[in-house]
Amino acid sequence: MNTMKSNSVFIIAEIGQAHEGSLGLLYSYIDALAETGVNAVKFQMHIAAAESSIHEPFRVQFAKEDATRYAYWQRMGFTFEQWQEIKMYCEAKGMEFLCSPFSNKAVDWLEALAVKRYKIGSGEVFNHLLLEKIIQTGKPLLVSTGMSNWDELDATVAFLRARNADFSLLQCTTSYPTTPDRYGLNVIQELKARYQVPVGFSDHSAQKSTGIAAVTMGASILEFHVVFDRRQFGPDSSSSLTIDETKELVLALRQLEVALANPVDKNDGAPFHELKKMFGKSLAVNKDLKAGHVLTFEDLEAKKPMGYGIDAKEFQKVLGKKLIFDKPQWDFLTDEDIQ
Repeated sequence: MNTMKSNSVFIIAEIGQAHEGSLGLLYSYIDALAETGVNAVKFQMHIAAAESSIHEPFRVQFAKEDATRYAYWQRMGFTFEQWQEIKMYCEAKGMEFLCSPFSNKAVDWLEALAVKRYKIGSGEVFNHLLLEKIIQTGKPLLVSTGMSNWDELDATVAFLRARNADFSLLQCTTSYPTTPDRYGLNVIQELKARYQVPVGFSDHSAQKSTGIAAVTMGASILEFHVVFDRRQFGPDSSSSLTIDETKELVLALRQLEVALANPVDKNDGAPFHELKKMFGKSLAVNKDLKAGHVLTFEDLEAKKPMGYGIDAKEFQKVLGKKLIFDKPQWDFLTDEDIQ
């Protein structure tokens, strides 16, 4: 199974709510993502009775078929037994099952499912009750920081450290889709310097280049939403990568890992020794010249390959020198030809 490695970017593809409450659609996402090379497939575990109420105001009736937001969460939820099957299917496909809980009840379910770690969404960073519940499991936490300023994040980090929690932080902008001026790539290094923990990037830009840039800037974890087509209905469709884009991004990131792990010594010219000889040039004369002619800049040409005459970079040493022999046009110019 592709689990987190210290020397490899941990790539998380989030299905989130893209399944629209359909197990058939959910499983089709797992099948498609298994072909992309991602490490983990992420879900959101919503247990309506434990996390919401009929008074919740956010996105009421946005899906047209739900009278309340509470009804939407009911439609988005699955039974514990269904989650068991989902987790087993992800693992059978070689990917880690990762899930964000939004209630203590969801943590109980995820513990019963024996998850390896927990993802904390940006909206739950201030939910210390939930954090306490997860910390008590002893599992690592991946914490998105999208809604937090530094003071708020300091408080959460202090809360986590006081309990010896194993955690990572993800730079995240809670804006869908995120525009380039709001990526906050600079925050990756700022988080590393401030807290000295592994840092990742939770992306909502719907651009492959953003993830590549984040890893280049030091992110060791990358999370992004996925969708079959950005034109389909769903709360995250416009801020997601497609399955094909995901496959391309994973390939690019794995190549980038190799590049970052192999710094090039600019002073090591050994790999280019033969190429230099092939593409380097030697001095030649560009016209018929008689013995005794005093060479000028206008008499010279540089011709391939290197080593058949005076090196072209040393042209200045022949200026003002006399030819000892007649030289035909385009003939190489050697030290024996001049005095």
